[in-house]
Amino acid sequence: MSSSRLLLAALVFVACRPVPPAEPLPPPGPTPAEIEARRVADSIAEAERMAQIAAAEEERARAERAERARQLRAIIEETVYFDYDASDIRSDTKDKLLAKIEILRDYPGIGLRLEGHADERGTSEYNIVLGSERNEAVLGYLTAYSLDRSRFITVSYGEEVPVALGSTEGAWARNRRVEFVIVSGAEALDP
Repeated sequence: MSSSRLLLAALVFVACRPVPPAEPLPPPGPTPAEIEARRVADSIAEAERMAQIAAAEEERARAERAERARQLRAIIEETVYFDYDASDIRSDTKDKLLAKIEILRDYPGIGLRLEGHADERGTSEYNIVLGSERNEAVLGYLTAYSLDRSRFITVSYGEEVPVALGSTEGAWARNRRVEFVIVSGAEALDP
């Protein structure tokens, strides 16, 4: 009987011992509907991210095109200057004209008005003629590089439209010029 008591005591001891807590069950996995909803949400988020990237890229490209158009317009419209009582193309003017020629070749729809000017020295009549001669010198240079003469119109203002007032060499030098005004085809430059 003692072995039965011993066995009973062992069983009681084992039975009275605290039970270790059960391992928690892992949370249930997502349902198929939850998986599909997550996939759709991820797809939407990715599409929105890609749309933002595309919009930023388009804005950057638009800004680059606008800057390029501004630069082209500035080159085309850059004034060229002349020496006193002269209509010869100066060496520093040739590079400016060559830059204009390159752009005008790329944009054959652009038409320009050449506006010839003179300083206040000389008679009004003489200065009108001098402004015309300056226009013709520029026009001759442009057409020598195969630009069609029909793309240009000329007008001479002589001394009537100064950009610099005063009777100083600096003012006179700024007034001896040909200005370029785009009169047609400007939209080709726009982004």
